[in-house]
Amino acid sequence: MRFQFLAIASSMAIAVVSVPKATAQIPFLPQLQAPSSVSNDSNDRVVSGWIYLDGRRLFQIAASKANFPERSEDIQKKLQKIGQNYFQSPAKTAVKVEVRKVNELPVIYVNGQYLMTVTSEDAGLRQVDISTSANQVAEALEEDLQEAKQERQTQFLIGQGKIAAGIGLAMIVMSWGVYSWEQRDKKNLLYPIASQPPRGPQNSPISTAAAQPITTQLNQQQKQHLQEVKRRLFQLSQAGIWGSGSFFILGLFPYTRGFQLGIITAAQFPLRLGIVFLGTYVVIRFTYALIDRFTTTLISSGAFLTPESSERLQLRVSTFSGVTKSIATGICVGVGILLALVSLGIDIVPLLAGVSLVGVALSLASQNLIKDAINGFLIILEDQYALGDVITVGDVGGLVENLNLRMTQVRDSEGRLITIPNGEIKVVANLSSRWSRADLTIPIAYQADTEQALKLIETVAEKMNQEMQWQRQILEPPQVLGIDQFGDRGLIIRVWIKTQPLKQWDVARELRRRLKVALDEAGISISVPQQAIWVNDDHLLNFQENGKAN
Repeated sequence: MRFQFLAIASSMAIAVVSVPKATAQIPFLPQLQAPSSVSNDSNDRVVSGWIYLDGRRLFQIAASKANFPERSEDIQKKLQKIGQNYFQSPAKTAVKVEVRKVNELPVIYVNGQYLMTVTSEDAGLRQVDISTSANQVAEALEEDLQEAKQERQTQFLIGQGKIAAGIGLAMIVMSWGVYSWEQRDKKNLLYPIASQPPRGPQNSPISTAAAQPITTQLNQQQKQHLQEVKRRLFQLSQAGIWGSGSFFILGLFPYTRGFQLGIITAAQFPLRLGIVFLGTYVVIRFTYALIDRFTTTLISSGAFLTPESSERLQLRVSTFSGVTKSIATGICVGVGILLALVSLGIDIVPLLAGVSLVGVALSLASQNLIKDAINGFLIILEDQYALGDVITVGDVGGLVENLNLRMTQVRDSEGRLITIPNGEIKVVANLSSRWSRADLTIPIAYQADTEQALKLIETVAEKMNQEMQWQRQILEPPQVLGIDQFGDRGLIIRVWIKTQPLKQWDVARELRRRLKVALDEAGISISVPQQAIWVNDDHLLNFQENGKAN
């Protein structure tokens, strides 16, 4: 796994970092044509920018903000015209760059054609005097024009074409290698090698079967997250190979180098944001995999497992994992937003100061939210309940479907989803913490044989406890407590059965069914509500006696 990630990262680095010799003067993401400020007045402040030839930086010029666009465009057009005339001349024609004095200012001429006047603002960029600045521009211009003309010679273009063909072939080979690697990885995912069962301490009281369902679930989640990370890295590798290769080829030829400059200008901000977004997403998924891996290691070691806590741990794993992942997601998204702002050139220091002040104001205005978060943290830390538990809070209750630091959501028996802020939870009844109990009350008619009924109920419960299907759900032998009360329905016999969490209702339903069948076969009737009427009227009694006498 580590070698796969290293190889993918290496291919990405080779694809992205490679810069052709012809474009070595161009930074990967420069602030193209974005004048930089030198002084501080609105339209009168001095800004600077670059003059380009075949997409390559030549020299910088400076002017006031109001005049800079016109001056830059004028110099660029003149240089393009001069370059076209020079490039169409015979191969051995030399370029002549002169610096003349006009009105005490140095003026640059190329092959007798006027190009530009060097100003004090231009010299200020190089921190030299005007004459020295003009000579530096002239030397750079002469050298670059000669190199540009040499690059347009047939022999040079043929050599660059061979390099481009080699780069294209290397792109195809690298892309095919990444694609084959991806397909082989998918095939290994579809036909995984049987993994070894988790190993625990030799003297651990927890059997492998007890920890297997938890570790299996976590291992599956971990593989899914790692597979998603690898899939995105494969996609990024393909994009890096073809994108950087094409960018490299564009920089080999003087005719296409301008497109390279345009791509950098148009794609610098979307590319930065895309890298930040994709990097944040990959980090989040990789963090999920690390959380699952860490949890799996703890469970497999058996350090936190006991016979009483194994079943409970299965309910708590998803709770801890979900809350931890949500916190990690929030942190990664926050850092990603800050990196995105930095990539856009925004100073985040004052922004962070403002956010801190807003955070203090919000904390004072949202005390209930803070109270919910603190209470939610204590609920999870103290294991008051977890996902999958059945709880009762006040007048509502149901199965816990969602639990985070702010709220708890339960689904009641009618299918309604009830949301409870954690700060409102004062007293909670957990019906499935560690173990549950089936509490049965069985009414028997007063005329029935009590001893026979008690013996029959005990026999049916013990027989059910011996069956493999129910033995896994019943933790202890059923307890027939005896006659609990004398009711209007007859004698009430009470039975307690300790079960696995959430299994008390299944056990109780099955035991009631079996008791009904067994009591009918034994001729013991289940009583119904009844009452006796006593009449003390003497006239009515005499009338009934006379009627019998007649």
